[in-house]
Amino acid sequence: MPALDADVIIIGAGAVGCAIARELSRYEASILVLEKECDAAYGTSGRNSAVVHAGFNNKHGSLMAKLCVEGNKGFEALAELLNVPYRKTGKILVAFDEADMQELARIKARGEDNGCTGLRLIDGTELHALAPKLRGIGGMLSENTAIFNPFEYCIALAENALVNGARFVFNSEVTAIRHDDTGFTVTAGENLCRCKVLINAAGLYCDKISAMLGINDYRIYPCRGEYFILDKIAGSFLNIPAYPVPRPGIGGLGVHLTPTIEGNIIIGPSAEYISERDDYASTSEIMAKLFTEALDLLPGLERRQIIGNYCGIRPKQAPPGEGGFRDFVIKNEPAVPGFINLIGIESPGLTASVPIARMAAGLVSENMPLKPKNDFIARRRGRVKFSALTQDEQQRLIAHNPDYGEIICRCQNITKQEIRDAIENPFGARSISSIKYRSWATTGRCNGGYCMTRIVDMLVNEYGLKPEEITYRGKGSEMFSGRVK
Repeated sequence: MPALDADVIIIGAGAVGCAIARELSRYEASILVLEKECDAAYGTSGRNSAVVHAGFNNKHGSLMAKLCVEGNKGFEALAELLNVPYRKTGKILVAFDEADMQELARIKARGEDNGCTGLRLIDGTELHALAPKLRGIGGMLSENTAIFNPFEYCIALAENALVNGARFVFNSEVTAIRHDDTGFTVTAGENLCRCKVLINAAGLYCDKISAMLGINDYRIYPCRGEYFILDKIAGSFLNIPAYPVPRPGIGGLGVHLTPTIEGNIIIGPSAEYISERDDYASTSEIMAKLFTEALDLLPGLERRQIIGNYCGIRPKQAPPGEGGFRDFVIKNEPAVPGFINLIGIESPGLTASVPIARMAAGLVSENMPLKPKNDFIARRRGRVKFSALTQDEQQRLIAHNPDYGEIICRCQNITKQEIRDAIENPFGARSISSIKYRSWATTGRCNGGYCMTRIVDMLVNEYGLKPEEITYRGKGSEMFSGRVK
């Protein structure tokens, strides 16, 4: 079994794990990230509403509130630095009656206590000026809420950490951890890994990782949220996220409508406690309920506008019956020196990921010295998005590289060179999902009907993969099992 040594091992390559890796790569320390999936952002971090939250929904004085507000204030600059698509749209909490307006006054006061800015109550006239097709008598506007691409964000954090010396090992599920006076020995897939400091950023499985070291104080209750994706033809209906006034006792913020960076609208999520942490099945009952609740906000929606659906699962500490939110746990575990636990990092964990990472780095410094590097590279160069360029810029690219002149994904106008850039990513991740997250191919109204075969053809004929080796999301999702002729 191969041995991998590092000063710090991070378990989990979601947004928080990747942010911690990037933050620690600022220092003269060896960093290793272990991930059970075949790429970053395959769990909760890639299955959400893609919103940069302001921090008004979280309990005053909580880590959730503090780190969310801090993350929101720094997110735009970070997105620019990492070349991640980001747009400050604002957000409306929609009121349907005077009781809702009174609740919004309380939410606004809590948000301002938390340090949020740009919050104000609006009447029906301003509500319909901002979003003419919404129902409601008024609401609360959060000017500093934004939307972004969560896949690109996680990948950007990971790539920037990689450039600065961090190592990532995918397809390596942690199955055992041993601790002694010299540090930790972690069994992950076929690897035996050793480190001085171990960070648990395992998301839905954080309680199980903690239990491997005899710490049984935590339990995660998976809470599934289902979503619809609407075609871009519905994009003109709404250009700002719209949420209902939150109701107490549910596991989320209620079914909302969110424009995406790519021009679609997503509906969701639901909030349903489930028994299995990897049950991403959509259910007809919940999906019907989703659409009905969406119509309460935006009556003009039609079912024919739906082009897809997906699910995310929140790692909740609050059990069924209690609902709501319990605060993040981010701490050095005194019973196991050198072990840093991050428990229950649900929404707004994406927004708060970099402040969480800075907090985790501070905890690492309590276990070992951290000396800043002189050559840390903060900026990450993004990939070319052909469809966003001017016609003159497109023609120059095509003249230089004919692969920019061949469209592989017609729905999203994605070129062969963009697919090539996605395939040739620094991590060598070549599943269809990994290519999708980097290029956005297969996400249009045909759901890959046109481009999927062309991507497979490139993988086989230009990159030497056997058809049986091509997977959708890594091992266990093989797309081809044999030949018929």
